[in-house]
Amino acid sequence: MSSFRRIALLGIGLVNGSLALALRQKGAVEEIVACARRAETRERALELGLCDRALADPAQAVEGADLVVLGVPPAAMGPVAQAMAPGLDAAAVITDVGSVKTQIVHDVVPHLPAPGLFVPGHPVAGTERSGPDAAFATLFVDRRVILTPIEDTDPEATARVRALWELTGASVDLMTPEHHDRILAITSHLPHLIAYTIVGTVADLETQTRSEVFKYAAGGFTDFTRIAASDPTMWRDVFLTNREAVLEMLGRFTEDLVRLQRAIRWGDGDTLFELFSRTRAIRRAVIEAGQAFERLPVPGPSAGDRTKAEPD
Repeated sequence: MSSFRRIALLGIGLVNGSLALALRQKGAVEEIVACARRAETRERALELGLCDRALADPAQAVEGADLVVLGVPPAAMGPVAQAMAPGLDAAAVITDVGSVKTQIVHDVVPHLPAPGLFVPGHPVAGTERSGPDAAFATLFVDRRVILTPIEDTDPEATARVRALWELTGASVDLMTPEHHDRILAITSHLPHLIAYTIVGTVADLETQTRSEVFKYAAGGFTDFTRIAASDPTMWRDVFLTNREAVLEMLGRFTEDLVRLQRAIRWGDGDTLFELFSRTRAIRRAVIEAGQAFERLPVPGPSAGDRTKAEPD
C-alpha cells in the first residue's frame, strides 16, 4: 500500500493509464480519479478500469487528492496546473511524467500553493502507442524513473513519490532538471528527431522508390518507423521546450555525421571500422545496464494490463 489514498491523474494515456493499472494490481491506493477533455477518453478509461471516476474539469478532479500526476504534453503542463489550482489541497503532492523537466518546472511552479510539494518526474518507459488502450500494468517493470526535485522540494514528498514508483517495479534515480534535459536530449530526444527525419526523407522520395522501400524495409528501417509513429503533439512540445539541449546534441551529431560522410567519400575504412567497433561496445554497455529490451508487446483493446506524457 502506498502512502497516498486518492490519486488524480490529469491526462489518462499510456503512462498515466499504465500507472493506474500498476497501482490497482498492487492494491496500492483507495481511489483513482482521471481527468481528460474528451468524453470518449473518459468513457474508455472507465471501461478499461483505469479509474474510479473520470472528470473533464481539472479543479474538480484534484479535489481531495493527496497526489496529483500531470500526464499531458509538455506545453500543456502550465495551463493544466493553472486550471487545477482552485481545487488543489494545500497538502497535496504534485508530480508529473513529462519528458522535459526544466521548462515544466518553470511553467508549473507558479500555480502551486506549496511549490515544496512538487516532485518533477519522468518514467523512462514508453511505446509508440498512445491513449487509454495503450496502457499496461508492467510498463515500468525493470525500467527507470527519474525524479528531479527542485531546490524547495520537501525530501519527504520526494521519498513518497519514489516509493510509489518503486511499487510499479521501477528503479528510481534523482538528478537536477537541467541535467535530466541534457542527458535525455542525447538518449531520447535526438534519436526521435533522427527517426522522424529518416522517415520523412522516405516520404519525399518519388512514388516508385518509396513503394520499394516499404516492400524491402529491413529491421533497422522498421525500428525507425516505429519510433517515428510516436505521438506528434508530445514530441513537438519536447523539441520546443528542450530546444537548447537538443540543438547542442544535434550540433555534435551533425559534426560526427560530416566526419563519417568524409570517411565514406575518401574510402577511409579504418575510421569506419573504429567507429563501428566503438559503437558495438556501447551497445553491450547498454544491455549490461538493463536498458535494452526486445520490442514491447502491443496489447489489444481488452488487455487492461500496459514514454510519455500524451494528450487526452
